[in-house]
Amino acid sequence: MADINIGKAPPNNAVLPFYATATIAFWVLCLLLFFDAGNLTSHYFNPHLLAIVHTAALGWGTMIIFGAAYQLLPVICERDLFSPAIAAICWYTLTAGIVLLVVAFYNFYTGWLMINGGALIVLSACAYLINVLFTSRICIRYSVVKLFVVTSGAWLLFTAIAGLLLAINLRYFFFSKNHLEILKLHAHAGLAGWFLQLITGVSSKLVPMFLLGKSAKQKLLLYACMLQNAGLLFFLCDGYFFGIVAARIIIYVILIAAGVVCWLLYLYDTFKGRVRKDVDVQMKHAFISFLSLGAAILLIPVIVYAAGSRWAILYGALLFMGWITGIIIGKTFKTLPFIVWNAHYKNLSGKVKVPLPKQLYSETLVQWQFRLYILALIMLCAGIVINAAIIIRIAAAIWIIVSSLYVINVMKVLLHKTKIV
Repeated sequence: MADINIGKAPPNNAVLPFYATATIAFWVLCLLLFFDAGNLTSHYFNPHLLAIVHTAALGWGTMIIFGAAYQLLPVICERDLFSPAIAAICWYTLTAGIVLLVVAFYNFYTGWLMINGGALIVLSACAYLINVLFTSRICIRYSVVKLFVVTSGAWLLFTAIAGLLLAINLRYFFFSKNHLEILKLHAHAGLAGWFLQLITGVSSKLVPMFLLGKSAKQKLLLYACMLQNAGLLFFLCDGYFFGIVAARIIIYVILIAAGVVCWLLYLYDTFKGRVRKDVDVQMKHAFISFLSLGAAILLIPVIVYAAGSRWAILYGALLFMGWITGIIIGKTFKTLPFIVWNAHYKNLSGKVKVPLPKQLYSETLVQWQFRLYILALIMLCAGIVINAAIIIRIAAAIWIIVSSLYVINVMKVLLHKTKIV
């Protein structure tokens, strides 16, 4: 990997605010889970659960992914970020949009508060996609990873626009289709379009870097991209024009699942040929994350054919708290310490003795975070399955501890002062 060309990293004010805000959002998300545990035993379309889902999807997942993406785009696209200024503006619109949207959902204010929040999210998605497109328009070499980043950005914008239209429809009722059916399409455009494809692309670049490994099976990534996009496109078009039919859903799930398998086979091939044999706790987070994604996909036939909402809520818990959260809280301490270290010690390295990036955070807290993350996830899923609010609330209390450990460690990195050893 010595021939990799890397663009200049963007200034920290275009990256670090996303990490800081997402960290706070994660803690707020866990608080909401605790106080509204009972809503996870009812129908998924209720105001408090909508607020929880959008805090997870936008305040937690999307917020930190924006920050990481702006840092990694110069690595992935091998050129400087197109506009750090647009990236900084994106933080303001995304943060304001999330606050308005979550408050509107929690209190179910169907009107301009919700609509304006949705509009700001659309503006953020537009700003992000502009940066992605203009950063990647001239790339030294063709990259499937770049393709994943571009398609995921397009799916994010599509998801945001669909969400804005749904917000407007709650007040002005212009959709001829069933609102809940369109909501399902909106949710899966975000999950399988934005999150899955972005995580697939970025992990396919980062995992080989972290493991010092390499795979020659690049075609697996191309197949993954084609299958994931084909399955999602067929699902959305069929679901909107002809209605969601169980038998056809399974076909589209198989297509997307095949794309996921191709991606995981690529990572496994990288893992087999790795130079770094020790698997650290951050990579263990990723392993549990992948297990959660697989469990969620296997759960889809149950959701389609079984009665009640518990399986749909379990599906969401596996995706947001298992898959997305697992990969974020692990990879944060692979990326953030290096970003901060670079700002403090890039010009000092080699001249004086300086701390290593891994010394900017507490490894002990990460170890405890991992153990409690597994416990919290298992208890949350168990509580949803047996429909027990008390177990969900206990699980949420553990999630608060997990998020608190994460907040402490992230702030330890962000507030680091330059030290000469």
